[in-house]
Amino acid sequence: MPNAPQCQGGPLEDAARHAAKMAKIKAARDRMMETKEGEKGLIIVHTGAGKGKSSSGFGMILRCIAHGMPCAVVQFIKGAWDTGERRLLTTHFAELCQFHAMGEGFTWETQDKDRDIAAARAGWEKAKELILDPEVRMVLLDEINIALRYDYLDVAEVVAVLRDKPPMTHVVLTGRNAKPELIEMADLVTEMTLVKHPFRGGIKAQPGVEF
Repeated sequence: MPNAPQCQGGPLEDAARHAAKMAKIKAARDRMMETKEGEKGLIIVHTGAGKGKSSSGFGMILRCIAHGMPCAVVQFIKGAWDTGERRLLTTHFAELCQFHAMGEGFTWETQDKDRDIAAARAGWEKAKELILDPEVRMVLLDEINIALRYDYLDVAEVVAVLRDKPPMTHVVLTGRNAKPELIEMADLVTEMTLVKHPFRGGIKAQPGVEF
């Protein structure tokens, strides 16, 4: 007579196995966390063709505000837009977050290279002032990667300022096609991958999602 099939463990045995597995994972994580003691101001780059680069940056700005940390935003491209984040930050959190909308729109909208360069330079001068102020704990440079991509700004100058920033200041740089020099020096780099986007299906940009 063939052997009877072995019975699977019941709920109690499954729960015990799960608890033992999670205990091992926790012990490993605790050992790893014991080696992470330092803090520093980070250079953070959000790039890639997918949506969410600016959204993530503004999420961190809101975290800073929640912790009472002075912060600032410099917008290099979308400054002409009436965005939800701009309304929220300037209306409710101006005492903690400076907001400087320096851009005039994407380059195909202005159709004036000299004007775009002048706007980018003005934005960068304000950005430098904020980055080098030790009282400002985080600076979001929204869409600066686009200004760098078109060589409206000198990436070597941007890198030099980032290297000289106060030690506890975080700087977030967003936009597609981040320069290799920024990726090399950054502490955290995230590339947003485009899988699907409603624009390709004929859906225009909408409040609360894109702006």
